[in-house]
Amino acid sequence: MTTRETAVRGVDNRKPVPLAQAGRGRVAILTADKVEDVEFFYPYHRFVEEGYDVDVITPAGGLLSGYRGTTLQDTLPLADADPQAYDALYMPGGLAPEELVANDAAVEFVRTFAERDKPIGSVCHGPRVLAKAGLATGRAMTGFYHVESDIADAGGTYVDEPVVADGQIVTSRRPGDLPQEMAVILERLHAA
Repeated sequence: MTTRETAVRGVDNRKPVPLAQAGRGRVAILTADKVEDVEFFYPYHRFVEEGYDVDVITPAGGLLSGYRGTTLQDTLPLADADPQAYDALYMPGGLAPEELVANDAAVEFVRTFAERDKPIGSVCHGPRVLAKAGLATGRAMTGFYHVESDIADAGGTYVDEPVVADGQIVTSRRPGDLPQEMAVILERLHAA
């Protein structure tokens, strides 16, 4: 057996490798099946790269399947998640927000988390969950253009900009906006 074979044997490629800055805090990513893959994995890996522990929370827990076929083996069931345990909350888009909007426990999780005035990020269709939780009222937000009416109907103002930060909530429109959005969210997390 070569040294290289010895070094990689037993490595679980499904789990992120801890970094020197590990333990900076905990982030919750709330989503469901048919999440837009890049809108999930880009923020997930950015949080991990910055040293945050990330819990991926789904309605039933277990396997998460992205819209484009990417999977994540293990997620935390929503019933086992405590919104008080996290320093930030992130909700990606795709078709996953449809399921979350219809799930009273998911909406309540978001509402309860928001009471702590910690950063909340969302992209694409994810702001629909914020609107359903009553967090759009009096706020400026963005998202995929399909969510404009959800935001307006909930008392918010839709702004067609790459990133909109209003209070604790940071939203973006699409995958190409994610680097700018994550920069704002991470700056807020590091300042806390």
